[in-house]
Amino acid sequence: MQFEILAKCGTTRARVSRMTLAHGPTMLPTFMPVATQAALKGLTSHQVESLGITLMLNNTYHLNLRPGTAILDAAGGAHEFQNWRRNLLTDSGGFQMVSLSSFSQVTEEGVLFTSPFSGEPTMLSPEESMRIQHSIGADIIMQLDDVVSSLTTGPRVEEAMWRSVRWLDRCIAAHDASGRTDRQNLFAIIQGGLDERLRSICLDEMVKRKDSIPGYAVGGLSGGEEKDIFWKIMSQCTAKLPEDRPRYSMGIGFAEDLLVCIALGIDMADCVFPTRTARFGVALTFSGPINLRLKKHSTSFTPIEETCPCPTCASQMSRAQLYHIVSHETTAAHAVTQHNIVFQARLMAGARDAIMEDRFPAYVRRFFSTYFGGPDDGYPKWTVDALRSVGIDLLEGDPGHKVILGNGAKWEYSDRL
Repeated sequence: MQFEILAKCGTTRARVSRMTLAHGPTMLPTFMPVATQAALKGLTSHQVESLGITLMLNNTYHLNLRPGTAILDAAGGAHEFQNWRRNLLTDSGGFQMVSLSSFSQVTEEGVLFTSPFSGEPTMLSPEESMRIQHSIGADIIMQLDDVVSSLTTGPRVEEAMWRSVRWLDRCIAAHDASGRTDRQNLFAIIQGGLDERLRSICLDEMVKRKDSIPGYAVGGLSGGEEKDIFWKIMSQCTAKLPEDRPRYSMGIGFAEDLLVCIALGIDMADCVFPTRTARFGVALTFSGPINLRLKKHSTSFTPIEETCPCPTCASQMSRAQLYHIVSHETTAAHAVTQHNIVFQARLMAGARDAIMEDRFPAYVRRFFSTYFGGPDDGYPKWTVDALRSVGIDLLEGDPGHKVILGNGAKWEYSDRL
């Protein structure tokens, strides 16, 4: 990996970087679409690449179940298997400890899963996670961490944090022994729940291993915790992580979350949100999400977004047509998925351009003003507080906007849906 910081925001912690991996460069900050089973739902690899995506995510746990490492090895890795020519990151399988908790049991050796398909037991140890990820051949591979829900409290959180540190050492040893360190880059994952003390300990321990770690991720968030706690933990982690390593926030996908995390110093993010919400007929736009299933769109012959360059909007596919087919034809899911992936890419590209030109605070203020509509809609309080902590006042020049208490997830409360 080559990691070069090209520009820094003069106000916030935001930066623009070039990360060059075995399958080419990726400009940061970036959003990674999630192709869990070696396929981004609704699109071919060629279509994804044509949208300008240079880095996407596969899942270790699921690819180990199907098609399995024997098939991946025979194909020459996941790049060849899914015909993907750009960069690839793999989750280690740790998140499935939460999402499939009823099928798993955690011990010091690893995680014992019961296959939801065959009922067969499978032990996912740090060494096994490395072995699977070596077969996948991703450019960035993640350590196996002991993941607990962000709402978990008590001794289990500290136990998981220390186990994640110990498992990182085992992952480093297994990866070093593989001879693949020249083309596969192992990232550590900071754990510690919502406890600042535990996060600080984990940061100290994992930064000690910097010589073996090309990059770091912040894990264990985006699980339903209060956003006011979320941003403070994220800020704590980015402030302490090495500046010369990429920083990855796991499971972040809402537009407001992405811009706040960039302002706090995050470089990479992933989430199923843009593709999953597309399958429910919701298109992401710079004026807020649009629910194409609502009857008011049945007579609208404009595209989702006039200025969007995605194939769906560029071909003038109208909201009326999408309303007509959104609940009946897979074509609609494909069309909206393309649009949503391009929306995320445009959001991040806009942030990069603004940082390079040292106008990032203005870019953020303008985005929030447009995305959250007029003053009656208001801004989520947590975003106001988070951005103020790094020098951006959303209400500057816009005193009429209200501040909404609570988590304020735009797509959940907007009447535009």
